Amino acid sequence: MMVFSCNISWVFNLKNILYKSSMSLLTQKTISKKISFSGIGIHSGKNVRLDILPAAPNTGILFKRVDLKKNNLIYPLYNNVSDTKLCTTISNEHGVKVSTIEHLMGAFYGIGIDNVQIELNSDEVPILDGSAKNFVDGINNAGLTFSDQPIKIIKINKNININEGEKSISLDTSNVTSEIEFEIKYKNKIIDTQKNKINIFEDNLEDIFNSRTFCLYEDIEKLKKLNLGKGGSLENAIVVRNNKILNIEGLRNNLEFVNHKILDCMGDLFLSGYKIVGSLKCSHGGHELTNKLLRKVFSDKSNYSLIEIKGKQLPHNFANYYNLKSIA
Repeated sequence: MMVFSCNISWVFNLKNILYKSSMSLLTQKTISKKISFSGIGIHSGKNVRLDILPAAPNTGILFKRVDLKKNNLIYPLYNNVSDTKLCTTISNEHGVKVSTIEHLMGAFYGIGIDNVQIELNSDEVPILDGSAKNFVDGINNAGLTFSDQPIKIIKINKNININEGEKSISLDTSNVTSEIEFEIKYKNKIIDTQKNKINIFEDNLEDIFNSRTFCLYEDIEKLKKLNLGKGGSLENAIVVRNNKILNIEGLRNNLEFVNHKILDCMGDLFLSGYKIVGSLKCSHGGHELTNKLLRKVFSDKSNYSLIEIKGKQLPHNFANYYNLKSIA
């Protein structure tokens, strides 16, 4: 067993929690067979085919633009994030990008997928129904393959926080749990103030996975002026107009608005490369603030410990963090 800057009892307690978890996180996992999705990009409006393929242990998560013949591999890591305007976009050193990766990454994070290759024929992940539900269902139907290779965990060693006016985010130490507490406040009376807290290792995440992206009706015109939201519709987003939800079916759960923010946050956190043991709190946050937090965490090695439950090798995608494209 290899432990970096961490005591044995802490790792033992963590192993007990992960062993009891429905996600069975003690060894690296991939999917058992190829999964395919087709749909529209919510911002580009383009039709996209996306395939998720099994990958070998220590591969990590890897995106491949199959519509391009070269320089088409992109790692979803915090310092490859090139844009956070209404979605998370990653780019490689050649400027090749993939956007709106957060719902898919949130599904991987919540289920505990360590290694897959995602192939797509466009520059945006399809939005599907606006949540992670279809991705999660596809993964569950395909099943998981467990390797004999150990997982890696990032343990937060001290409080890291960012405050920007009304917006705030912090990541603090935690007793072998991975928590997200999120709060949103809107003037709109339908959305209003919502707050929820989850434990990723232990809670049922169904409501999180099923919660859809949302917008105010009056913001649709603003999106058009920004050349965004071209593929948006009531089929893939909740639209709120004054005191009414325009979607005929209404909400899927009472906290769907904040739960979707938690889904986004999970996806953006997985750009650390690993599960994070720590307690995150966020108010009025989003993709940009979560990315700033990860950059701050990894700017100082004393902020975190990288723990391997057993074994000797670290995945190359962590070892090569500082050789990857950074906009910091």
